[in-house]
Amino acid sequence: KFDSFMSVDFTEVGGVNYTADIMNNMDRANEKYIFDEITRRDAKLADEIRKKMFVFEDITFLDPMSIQRFLRDVETRDLVYALKGANQEVSNVIFVNMSNRMSETIRADLEYTHNVRLKDVEEAQQRIVAVIRSLEESGEVVITKGGKDEIIDSYYHKLNLQRTHCLITRENGSGDNQR
Repeated sequence: KFDSFMSVDFTEVGGVNYTADIMNNMDRANEKYIFDEITRRDAKLADEIRKKMFVFEDITFLDPMSIQRFLRDVETRDLVYALKGANQEVSNVIFVNMSNRMSETIRADLEYTHNVRLKDVEEAQQRIVAVIRSLEESGEVVITKGGKDEIIDSYYHKLNLQRTHCLITRENGSGDNQR
């Protein structure tokens, strides 16, 4: 009888996760200003929030399949604008995971796209990050920033299984697999 009389709801209000989510949806200028202020007051807290965030430059932490997956959902114009402001490492990771045809198209668009405002670059990068976050929420992309999650890559898992099979085959003296 007492259970039906009282119910308790534990809802987290605020905290590091909430702050990181807000910061992820903020423009870069404000994000930098807020981080500078938080760092000035509590560097450990600022670092904790940063670890929970995913920003455009963190694309380099994604596995190839995740990059290829989000590239299918991103608008070409957003990708071109985002790459205009991207560092070389991010650009390389993205181009390596594109088809040749898509890479040629994006490179041509980059060559002919001039006078892009920083605001437009940042907005395009934020839209791409939003696509990645949405895919993560649906389980289609895995973000492993910080290396805390251990992910078994199916390609390497299959490769290890093949090696194990070959070793077992050789030990049993059957087959002429020389892998």
